[in-house]
Formats: sequence, structure tokens, C-alpha cells
Amino acid sequence: MVPSKSNILTDEDLQGTNLQGQNARALRARKLTTIYVYEAPVRLWHWVTVASIVVLVITGYFIGSPPPSLSGEASNHFLMGWIRYLHFSAAWIFAVGFAGRILWTFMGNIYTRELFYLPVWRRDYWKGLLDEILVYAFIKKQGEKTIGHNPLARTALFFCFTLTGLFMIVSGFALYSDGTGIDSWEGKVFGWVMPWLGGNLSTHFLHHWGMWVIILFVMIHVYTVTREDITSRQTLLSAMTNGYRSYKDDHPE
Repeated sequence: MVPSKSNILTDEDLQGTNLQGQNARALRARKLTTIYVYEAPVRLWHWVTVASIVVLVITGYFIGSPPPSLSGEASNHFLMGWIRYLHFSAAWIFAVGFAGRILWTFMGNIYTRELFYLPVWRRDYWKGLLDEILVYAFIKKQGEKTIGHNPLARTALFFCFTLTGLFMIVSGFALYSDGTGIDSWEGKVFGWVMPWLGGNLSTHFLHHWGMWVIILFVMIHVYTVTREDITSRQTLLSAMTNGYRSYKDDHPE
């Protein structure tokens, strides 16, 4: 679409485009504000973490519920060995990425810190949390505009990803130390975890349930992000690919 020579959008400019038939005057009054929110390291970490979680969930499920034995010598297949190898490799990627994400909070913009604390002392946090709950309960039509995560998303991320992810890293390295030995650095750093959680079996059990918490969170996260991108007044999906969040109307809130 090529604007008219006056650089003011007219009805004629809309002919032959996907906006044909709409009122150019109304479109001229509609501004699209764009803000750079998610920096490149945050976006890279997000998608690497997504990939590692997919591998961790699939391999973790088969570690907890092993597939049927294959015929012949186990050394000819090494099936469980490969499953464990992929699980441990993805776990290292997840853990290193998590540590890098923590470090980036000291170097990135203010929105990089939202994963790691909740501003429970602020009244607007609780107001925004209630507003978002009412939106998802279909009681309220729209929530307030946010630049980073809205209070409900921030709360879910903090409990279901940040705290759960940290628990999975700690308990995972504790279980890994069973193979490397108490004299390994894993045993020295995380050896206290299994006795504190009640032993090897209970640690396995809690680690397994942590996986289901993350699976449930991912399912809800994908739904809410897609729903918000379609129905809300701001973009979400594209924000985690190009870093920019766009707002679809001029209302201040």
C-alpha cells in the first residue's frame, strides 16, 4: 500500500489492500504504540529453555515409566542409556540457562527481574492480579495494559516455573549424585537434599511430580499467551520473537 502524496492515509489508499472498505479516518486516529521489552538474551534463553523442557519431559517420563525391554543384549541397544544421556544433557542446558538468566537480571532492563520476585507490598499488584482473574473468569472484558508480564502471569511464572524449576535443578543434581558418588562435587553440594526430602525414593517421587507441575504450567501458558494475543489489546507471541510489544488502541489502561 502506497500512501497518497500528502502522506495522509485516505480511502483511496486502501483500495486493493486487506483494509479495503474500512474508513481511513478511523484508521488515522488509531495509533499503534510499540515498546522494546524482551532483549535478545532473554528471548534466546526462552526458546532454549523451551527445547530443553521438551527433552526433559519426554526422557523424564520414560525414566519414571521405562519402555518394554528389547530383545537381545542391552549393550546392542543402549536404549535407557540414551534416554538418560539426553535427560542429563538437557538438564545441564536448563540449569546453565537458568543461572545465566539470573545473571542477566543484573545487566538487562527492568523487565528481566520479573521472574524472580513478586511486588506483594504494592497495591497495584493485587489490583492487577484480581483484574486478570476476573478477565479469565469471563467476568471482566479486558485487563489493564502491561509492558512486562501482567500480575497473574508473573505470579504463575514465579511459583510454577522459577521456584519449581529451581527445585527440579536441586533435586535433579541430588539424584545425579547417586551415580557420581558422595565424593563428587554434585554429592558435596547437593548431598544434603535427599536426606532432607526423606530419602532417594521420596526425592524421585517429588522430582517426578515437579515434572507434572511444569507440564501443566506449559499447557496453561501456551493457552493464555495465545488467547491474550488474539483477544487483548497488546501482542504477546511476537514479543518473544522480536522483543517488541505492540498496543492495539490508544486507551491509557
